[in-house]
Amino acid sequence: MSSTDFLRIFWTLLLSMGLCMPLYQIGFRPGVSAAQEPAIEPTRSPDWQITVDRYCLDCHGESDPEGGISLSVDSQPEWMNDPEQLVRIVDVLRANEMPPEDAEQPSQEELRSLVQSFSKRLHEAIAKSSDSERPSLRRMNRFQYNNAVEDLFELNCIVFTLPEKMLREHNGYFDPASGKMPSTVIVGSRPLGKSQMIEPRLAGVAAFPQDLRAENGFDNRIDHLSMSPLLMESFLKLGQSIVDSPDFTQQRVGIWEEFFAEPKIADQPRDETRRQAVRERLDTFLRRAFRGGADRATVDRYSAYAVARLDRGDEFTTVMKSVAAAAIASPRFLYLYDNATTPASRSPAIDLASRLSFFLWGSVPDRHLMNLAESGELLRRDTLESEVDRLLNDRKLKRFCDSFPAQWMQLERIISAVPDREQFPQFYYAKYRDSMHMMAEPLLLFETVLIENRPITELIDPAFTYRSLHLRESYGEDVRASKPRNRRTGEVTRLTFDRLPIDDRRYGGVITNAAVLTMTSGTKHTKPITRGAWLATVVFNDPPPPPPADVPALPEKPHATEAHLTIRERLSKHRERSDCRGCHEQIDPLGFALEHYDPVGAWRETYENDLKIDMAGTLFRKHDFASVPEFKDAILVERQRFVRGFTGHLLSFALARELDAADWFVVDQIVEQAESKDFRMRDLIKAVVTSKAFCGDAAAPNHQLTGHTDQSQDPS
Repeated sequence: MSSTDFLRIFWTLLLSMGLCMPLYQIGFRPGVSAAQEPAIEPTRSPDWQITVDRYCLDCHGESDPEGGISLSVDSQPEWMNDPEQLVRIVDVLRANEMPPEDAEQPSQEELRSLVQSFSKRLHEAIAKSSDSERPSLRRMNRFQYNNAVEDLFELNCIVFTLPEKMLREHNGYFDPASGKMPSTVIVGSRPLGKSQMIEPRLAGVAAFPQDLRAENGFDNRIDHLSMSPLLMESFLKLGQSIVDSPDFTQQRVGIWEEFFAEPKIADQPRDETRRQAVRERLDTFLRRAFRGGADRATVDRYSAYAVARLDRGDEFTTVMKSVAAAAIASPRFLYLYDNATTPASRSPAIDLASRLSFFLWGSVPDRHLMNLAESGELLRRDTLESEVDRLLNDRKLKRFCDSFPAQWMQLERIISAVPDREQFPQFYYAKYRDSMHMMAEPLLLFETVLIENRPITELIDPAFTYRSLHLRESYGEDVRASKPRNRRTGEVTRLTFDRLPIDDRRYGGVITNAAVLTMTSGTKHTKPITRGAWLATVVFNDPPPPPPADVPALPEKPHATEAHLTIRERLSKHRERSDCRGCHEQIDPLGFALEHYDPVGAWRETYENDLKIDMAGTLFRKHDFASVPEFKDAILVERQRFVRGFTGHLLSFALARELDAADWFVVDQIVEQAESKDFRMRDLIKAVVTSKAFCGDAAAPNHQLTGHTDQSQDPS
């Protein structure tokens, strides 16, 4: 059969399976529409409608309501049956964002009663809604494909280079089973460092294009990972190039003897020995590769193809390579079931194992996890928790650290940060930039909090950090007494970072580190709006909407008539517009809290025009601050908001999709469960994995997994 005929047949199969088109519907709302459910009758219930009429209808009346949300009596049948609308209302009320600052404010008792009433209605709307239309399939992204092929064949090298893995490990410092990060680590910056993309890999294998990160999300999102004919063809070619690589040999492939090598002759005819070996080997191989999709008929088809090739006289190893290439280009390998609703033909336990493995290892389940899933043992609560511990203690956890934290913090933005060379010459040395060292600091902090199971609040205000001498110089430290390693004339490949105590709370954490402060600035000036939007999105998981199209960006260089103004004064005009005021009330206090840091993250007391910097503000309209430590204290007082936002990011990454209203109820339960353990990172991850949202059908009453309640019935 020619390659063209094979591709035609293969593509026809994909069309018949519905796998060649995007597997989602843009704009899908999991809530039930008013047309699907009986509308509630409008009511003038005194416990909340009077409050709404008094404080909300000026902005959210029937005529041109703010944010498209009308709270009038006539619109009740629509929004009071819509979980997505209700969760937005509850969130802004809980966050004390509405009514606007300049409007009449309800009392705390009125506000509390309003939140309770809307939460009750949200509970009822979610109970009526269905998750059956949630997307259930997604394709592996490039990072996961590399890992899955590497693990499936037990390669002792990578498949292809991955620049999206920002931090390269040297000298094997990453050992999660130890529960302790070393005091000194050696790392490399893959996208910015020298020679950090050179590592053992399969020669002749070219990677397919990188899957982009979703806006305010991750690169594993279901709605971004569709399949086109062109991409499908590239997977077919990629699978063949992997097994045809000159490096795909016994020395590189761990399963060579058990899968690719000619079987030893048994006490039976040679042909019969080979046929039996083909069947047994494919049964084991496809069972793991297809993760529950290798039924007897599938194994029979692959076996028949291999035997036919052998009968024609083809070499055994060549035939098995061809079969393996077809397997890793199959939709059964490329696609993952990530929805809480598993098709009846699939095992909930195996899909749970797959979700768990791709969450923490970015790859297919290993043999032990697959065996537990196939036996049903994984559906036991104690077994699942034990497996989470095992995966968290394995060195493959580095893949989670190579994927989640950099995307959560949006650190890819540091790659394109180019401060003005004349204004900030200290940012550059030779042909390299300080950003090479900057990006490692928050990533090493995250790895430490994870490995040592520290409270995630230490991501905001830790007592330690990791820095190279070069980075310490960039922060203005006096390092003349230190050894001259990794200073500006030092190495740009293997960077040595030491664990240091933080004696100045203005620094450290994911907020006040040079990488974040630099990547959220312009070339010559800071950008408080950009910094505030980053904080709202990353730290509190509450991204502001995009600005109106007719609002001009603030120019880098102020007009001559504004040269005497601070940035805060120049930006005040944006707050004068009614369609801008709400967002600026949210993000301005966050952004201006970081104004003491210049465009490369260095501390300053005044602007270039010698005007004094005013960073004071109020967080969530409740907590005044006039210094960076006070700002961090305010966030820690509101740590539930940060933990809830972080948990939302974590659950979204684990489920590979955007969260909906029902998911946020699960988030609240996870946060409540993790609070008793001081919000420690590994305990939080375990709570995510054992949640109903993650376990899906495996947590249904007819299965053995215990310790869950149906969140759609009890979201409190």
